[in-house]
Amino acid sequence: MTDLKTNYLGIPLKNPVVVGACKLTSNIDSLKKIENAGAAAVVLKSLFEEQIGYESYQMEEELTMYNERYAEMITIHPDIKHGGASEHIAFVKEAKNALNIPVIGSINAVSKEIWIEYSKLVEEAGVDALELNFYHVPVDFDKTSEMIEQEQIDLVSEICKNSVVPVSVKLSMSYSNPLNIIKRMKKAGVSGVVLYNRVFKPDINLKDEKNIYPIDFSSYSDIRNALRTIGLAYDKIDIDLIGSNGVFSGLDVAKSILVGADAVQVVSSLYKNGIDQIGEILNSLKKWMTEKGYNSLEDFRGKLSKSKNKDIFAFERAQYVDILMNIEKIFVKTEDIL
Repeated sequence: MTDLKTNYLGIPLKNPVVVGACKLTSNIDSLKKIENAGAAAVVLKSLFEEQIGYESYQMEEELTMYNERYAEMITIHPDIKHGGASEHIAFVKEAKNALNIPVIGSINAVSKEIWIEYSKLVEEAGVDALELNFYHVPVDFDKTSEMIEQEQIDLVSEICKNSVVPVSVKLSMSYSNPLNIIKRMKKAGVSGVVLYNRVFKPDINLKDEKNIYPIDFSSYSDIRNALRTIGLAYDKIDIDLIGSNGVFSGLDVAKSILVGADAVQVVSSLYKNGIDQIGEILNSLKKWMTEKGYNSLEDFRGKLSKSKNKDIFAFERAQYVDILMNIEKIFVKTEDIL
């Protein structure tokens, strides 16, 4: 019998498929469907500092828009304060009570104080782990990459120091040296890294000459970014490695495990194919393992990582040069690599 069991941040999972933070993980009905479809764990939709701030501002604006219309009427509403993160925390508790699989809370903040505050609130709501969703947009010309990275390291160190549940970090591809930041994250107390965050990019509507903000799902080739980093980090840094972005099928999961991933996160595949795609992913992973004669994930985990790969240049620049020297390799058929 094929054994898909693995560990995620020290948490035993029945299989390596985790549903990442998204709209699908923001309500109880879809969370139950995700669990029933076979997911091993879920990351709840992120608690955004900006969203809470915007809602607070919007409520204040609506409550005060008719104030002081007459000399005798200064205000028509009592002084009401926005509930802050309380609604989200109530949802986290409800999700934890409704599901039998591990529930991971996701935080996406800006200021250090809010990062720490929200992390503690979500942890106290009963989650099995925390995921810090780092998405930094460089807009300050005087802020160096070293300053940005050190701020993040100091932040995770503070959160990990005061947390009783494991903490993971979802990273973007913007770091000059992802391996170095992963190593430093581990030293700061992080239990795992999710590679990589899908960053939303602005676009331009030429007809109206306006900024637009399209939501792009990941593509099949996006997985290669994580494959490289995981393959390089496996067996070199004692930290859980989670592949994300471009995981659509069981074969993508197999690729991730082959380079050393402990688990994967899926999102875009579920939007494109429906929640039942989780079952298809698991079935195709089992089928591939059976064909290869693997009984468990441990039988092939890290087999094609840099530390175990017979092709010692597979993840390095020499491979890039080799492709340019042998241009026909560029035209490998997709079905030949699946």
